[in-house]
Amino acid sequence: MAGSSRVLAAVDLGAESGRVMVGRLDGRSITLDPISRFASESLYLVTGRHWNLPSIFVNVLRGLGEAADRAGRLEGIGIDTWGVDYALLDEHGRMLGLPYHYRDERTSEAVLARTFERVPQRELYARTGIQTMPINTIFQLMAEPRGAVLSAAARMAMLPDLLGLWMTGTLLNEVTIASTSGLLDARGSAWAADLIERLGLPGAPFSTPVTEPGASLGPVLGVHAEQAGRAVGAPVLVVAGHDTASAFVAAPVQGPDAAILSSGTWSLLGLEIDEPQLGPDAAAFNLTNERGIDGRTRLLRNVMGLWLLQECRREWRREGTEHDYAELQRLAAGIQHASLFDPDDDELLRGGPMPHLIADCCRACGQPAPSSAGEVVRSVLVSLACKYRFVLERLQLVTGRRLNVINAVGGGIRNELLCQLTADITGLPVLAGPEEATALGNVLVQARALGEVGSAAEMRALVAQSATIRRYEPTADHRDDETYERFLAVTGLRSATEARALA
Repeated sequence: MAGSSRVLAAVDLGAESGRVMVGRLDGRSITLDPISRFASESLYLVTGRHWNLPSIFVNVLRGLGEAADRAGRLEGIGIDTWGVDYALLDEHGRMLGLPYHYRDERTSEAVLARTFERVPQRELYARTGIQTMPINTIFQLMAEPRGAVLSAAARMAMLPDLLGLWMTGTLLNEVTIASTSGLLDARGSAWAADLIERLGLPGAPFSTPVTEPGASLGPVLGVHAEQAGRAVGAPVLVVAGHDTASAFVAAPVQGPDAAILSSGTWSLLGLEIDEPQLGPDAAAFNLTNERGIDGRTRLLRNVMGLWLLQECRREWRREGTEHDYAELQRLAAGIQHASLFDPDDDELLRGGPMPHLIADCCRACGQPAPSSAGEVVRSVLVSLACKYRFVLERLQLVTGRRLNVINAVGGGIRNELLCQLTADITGLPVLAGPEEATALGNVLVQARALGEVGSAAEMRALVAQSATIRRYEPTADHRDDETYERFLAVTGLRSATEARALA
């Protein structure tokens, strides 16, 4: 590992908020300084719910300008975002409409059915290995009207690709974010061109190869001087563009039997493997094989995550009561019994008055509806912890590994009650940290591109000696089977072994 110091900026965009951070790497440790934070704004137009991406981009440029003012010359900039959302571009790189928000209602059951009529679900999984979710890029594209937009599409850009294009004038499709589309071969780094043709989608947007992290896009263009200021001219480097892939880079795991939980708006729970798992068990369990760095696969499952609490807070604020997250934890800690529900219930995906939707889910499961804020939050957190155990069972069965620890990273680790409940219900210790894993992974991939760090193991060792990690042990001598069995009973979900026997 080289000993020189580097100043690198991470643009990290989540579905709730975005931020610009400055990472400093001196060969022995890595530190992060927050520079700016802003909302990831969406808006409703007559066509549906879209991301206000031009506004987000302006905030990114301003954050980079402030970073350069405070930290001096930026030696690299990397961009990561949430997955699945995209823009279609014409042959001149012009955007053919604002990117849709993945929670837009256009990806209906009818769209999924039409997709599977053209390419059967099992065949699609065997090729792409991606968890079936209505939000996936493949279903969003199948929901596009067959007309001018699709016929004019010459390229497709996932969101970090698009922001990189706007920043530098160069468009590259990065592999980790491309893998979230459901249109990339699970083996190798090629688009599944034959499946794309059978789906009736245009081939042109998928005619160029995908790029591994570490490539250079070029400098920030001078046309951005008004917003980006002294960041103009700084090199933009391709990082692991999917925020979860960046978070996995900075998860300080110490062996193959560690699960990684990226906890935030979404919970993504999985582990790293050398080859994708595309067999009948993985398909039946709806696991996803997303690409990581160095050709590795992130075998995981998406769980709805703390977006449920974000939506509850929004609804309570609309009703006239403001709760901060610390207060909600305190309220939930005082509740002894929680009504349980499946956090991935279809009724919760699109959002709405979340406390009332959760109450409806609990009633549908034959349980009392939580009424107070503390009861609602307790129901959310215990149900999430139970769903984590549900996913871990399936990961262990498919891989044959006996997982012995959960490395939890991301903003969700601030929720200490959720960390403790996860340890209690899974029976596994939870090592929580670092909170800013995504930005750290972003910076580390830049540092490797610049020759400052080598292997993934080196990067994780650097995180381990730089970050504060908090350990949560199960409070009982054994895991909480009673709560988990009640979760399975009320939701109708089956244990992994039962599900396998019935498949």
